Amino acid sequence: MTLTWLNPLLAQENGGGSWGTLEIILVGIAFFGAIFLFIVGIAFAAYGRIWFQAFMSRADVGIWSLVAMGFRQVNSRLIVDAKIKAAQSGMDINRQTGISTQRLEAHYLAGGDVMRVIHAIIAAHRAGIDLDFDRASAIDLAGRDVFDAVRTSVQPKVIDCPDPRRSGKSTLSAIAKNGVELRVKARVTVRTNLAQLIGGATEDTVIARVGEGIITAIGSAEHHFQVLENPDVISKAVLARGLDAQTAFQIVSIDIADIDVGENIGARLQADQAEADTRVARATAEQRRCEAIATEQEMKAKVAENRARLVDAEAEVPMAMADAFRRGNLTTGGIAT
Repeated sequence: MTLTWLNPLLAQENGGGSWGTLEIILVGIAFFGAIFLFIVGIAFAAYGRIWFQAFMSRADVGIWSLVAMGFRQVNSRLIVDAKIKAAQSGMDINRQTGISTQRLEAHYLAGGDVMRVIHAIIAAHRAGIDLDFDRASAIDLAGRDVFDAVRTSVQPKVIDCPDPRRSGKSTLSAIAKNGVELRVKARVTVRTNLAQLIGGATEDTVIARVGEGIITAIGSAEHHFQVLENPDVISKAVLARGLDAQTAFQIVSIDIADIDVGENIGARLQADQAEADTRVARATAEQRRCEAIATEQEMKAKVAENRARLVDAEAEVPMAMADAFRRGNLTTGGIAT
């Protein structure tokens, strides 16, 4: 293939003659080579320092990958730093199976925190925990702090039950069967369960379940002295229920930090019930007294009414006698015939 567009220019420079096909091809190659070198020079001017750092660290990041990151609006410095840390930590950065540049770019474009994921994988790798990039990136994209999860898995965390910052209460109130209140404060040691971190329940669920288990264990005790003598019966009963199922944590231990005797709720309830019964009896007696008074007043009214009728009847006797005299039915000596 000949570059016919170079013929006029070459003809003018050669005194009107024409160059051969080979000379034209060489000039074209030189022209395109110059353009290529110009582009390579620009690329090295913009990304040469980053590429050299990655090359010396064996991070497996090419110069054209850096150029492509620029077109895709990816922070190339962040990706290279992540690859360098992964490579220096001895992790697999193979393009097919390991932490490849494409995976890091994809996680960055998805809105994930690349450095946090790399730090979490490095920490898990050092601690002997099985955590690959796919799971770590999924945890990060789910909104969980994957690095904190790994740290909690290595170093278990202690949470208070109840937590005053969430509920505003410092102790749990439970009542034994004899009616005595016990106020308990427990500390739950948990470690992160990475296998159930995505979709698993949070600390609030663990605290609620442990609190419910403590209240149930105390409520099952016949006497509050049994709990005071052996507080570990609470821990054993709660741990036996498997409260960490479907949660993002694994319960290591439940320790009773403090236990105090509160009020005698049973006696108070009995006293309140007795007082209520007394009030009911008083109300019933008062009702009966009022009914008796009302009945007495009714009887008095009936007596007064009967007396009034008697007076009326006595008043009618003289009138009847007078009427009998007028008619001649009654004489002074007796009844007329």
